[in-house]
Amino acid sequence: MRREEFKMERTGLLEVGEVLPVTEGRLPSSYYYTLGKAYAMSANYAVSERIQSKEGTVVDIKETPKGYFVTVEFDEAQPSG
Repeated sequence: MRREEFKMERTGLLEVGEVLPVTEGRLPSSYYYTLGKAYAMSANYAVSERIQSKEGTVVDIKETPKGYFVTVEFDEAQPSG
């Protein structure tokens, strides 16, 4: 299973166990992902790190000094590298 972290601007939007769609966006030299209806966004990923799944399951939600973060699990292998 692959796990990735997404940044949320506010809490209370998601619950652990929810299955949400993931939308891929493209930049000139990388990709980024939006979780659900823009609940959270990923960091930028290189081409070799692209997420192949179309949906993922929320496995953790946490608050840190830098904001709210959601960990999502995908039914695919972690990218090597």
